[in-house]
Amino acid sequence: MCAEAKNMKSLLDRADSRAATNALLAEVRGGTFRPAAVGRFLGLAVRRSLHQAVRRPRALAELTVLHGALYTPASGRRPGRRWVAVSWALAVLHLGLLEHRTRLTLPDALTLVRANLPALPVGDHRACGVVAIGLDVADGRLARHQGTETPFGAYADTFADAAFWMWLTLRHEPDRAVRAAAVAVWALPVVAVTGLALCRGAVPERPRPVLLRPAAALQIVVALRRLTRR
Repeated sequence: MCAEAKNMKSLLDRADSRAATNALLAEVRGGTFRPAAVGRFLGLAVRRSLHQAVRRPRALAELTVLHGALYTPASGRRPGRRWVAVSWALAVLHLGLLEHRTRLTLPDALTLVRANLPALPVGDHRACGVVAIGLDVADGRLARHQGTETPFGAYADTFADAAFWMWLTLRHEPDRAVRAAAVAVWALPVVAVTGLALCRGAVPERPRPVLLRPAAALQIVVALRRLTRR
């Protein structure tokens, strides 16, 4: 087996998702972000993601059953079933973040349900923000109590927050200042971290909890404004 084939197999099989991502990022950075380098990066990333998903058939099945259960009540709604389908696809592509685990945990399931609240009937209820906060608190405490924290849960939590709270604010919040704050708290950090990873050629460390407090405070504000608005 040639060196390039061995390196490819090592990349596909590597359990340490952070190290694998850094290897991919280093390659695209080494190519000075030329279209060919970016295309190779995306192709390798998708290939590794699918390879890792196939290696975890139980987690893949659990993920599919969960989203199948969410797909039915999302019928006839906006964003509805398309939102659930995108959630399933993104989750499948990130199953490698489970690393040495081969199945989802209850905290993972709660996080994914929270991410899909906009597609469900509860998304129209005034208490949907409160429900999201409750699910967020529950999945975090359960993961810490059970010792089941994984990069998959951490990143799913981040994107669930960004997706749900941006949707809720842009859909139901009339105040422009609150909308601007939502973009600053949830959308810009995701863009900034992605840009930093590409520039450095490595995944940056997650922000310390103290930096997440403004986002938590804004969640409470948006949830209460939605709950009390007639």
